[in-house]
Amino acid sequence: AVVSTQSTGSSTSGGLLDRTMAEQKENAFQKQEVKGKNGGRYYKSIGLGYKTPKEAIFGNYIDKKCPFTGDVHIRGRILTGIVRKMKMNRTIVIRRNYLKYVRKYNRYEKRHKNLSVHLSPCFRDVNVGDSVTVGECRPLSKTVSFNVIK
Repeated sequence: AVVSTQSTGSSTSGGLLDRTMAEQKENAFQKQEVKGKNGGRYYKSIGLGYKTPKEAIFGNYIDKKCPFTGDVHIRGRILTGIVRKMKMNRTIVIRRNYLKYVRKYNRYEKRHKNLSVHLSPCFRDVNVGDSVTVGECRPLSKTVSFNVIK
């Protein structure tokens, strides 16, 4: 009986560790600066008529590149595209279709560009084939300079 109480005691302390480590998905420890009111979660409105998602306000993820809870500001272009790939960690590839006029034939030809975009964890319901709105921000990596905002 003594052995079982010791094992349950260790499992409860292990459960607390598991809960705090469940929020940590990166190799290095992630922490969010406490800038919120009363020591709460920090979030902001990005403006431009876009609402802050409920998951950004009440969620418990930590993402320094998130436009709602992180250190990134949306400025410049606002674009739309269709999600093509979701194989990277917090980054998706969107496809932007457009038409280019060919003067010789007096017609248009279809063209497209793929764009790597940062996807914050507050957007949980994004899947391949969905249409997303992205906003330009500072370069987040070599190929990523846009952030999903809707």
